[in-house]
Amino acid sequence: MIGALVRRYWVQLLVVALIGLLAFFVNYYRGNAITYKDQRDKATEQISLANATIKDMQTRQRDVAALDAKYTKDLADAKRQLDDLQRCVRDGKCGLHISARCPANGATSTGGMGDATSPRLTDSAERDYFTLRERIATVTKQVGYLQDYIKDQCLK
Repeated sequence: MIGALVRRYWVQLLVVALIGLLAFFVNYYRGNAITYKDQRDKATEQISLANATIKDMQTRQRDVAALDAKYTKDLADAKRQLDDLQRCVRDGKCGLHISARCPANGATSTGGMGDATSPRLTDSAERDYFTLRERIATVTKQVGYLQDYIKDQCLK
């Protein structure tokens, strides 16, 4: 009886089997397509994120380079100004003003009015003065640079 049914309906059974086979393959390839689409979307998102990160890093590098150039120039200007002042004092064109007082308790001092020159620093004190001014200028510029760096780069 089954053999007779198969002979009678073989075309319909073949069509049903073919439709079932096609449905299986369509479902299989549809699942693969969905998986590949998800992978593509994730990769595209990661590439976009990487590009944004690279762009941000480049912007930060440019900002830091500009900040560095500004403070390097400021530091060089301060050093040049201090060198000019030191050269002026050394050449005698200008002098350092000293705020000095005579002893108030009536003690006698060892100096006198014989040479009639204004009070001046010793050579070592003058060197120390210029060294301290240079270091103060350097530290001030460095602290300013670091404050700007923290404000512009770290707190973003």
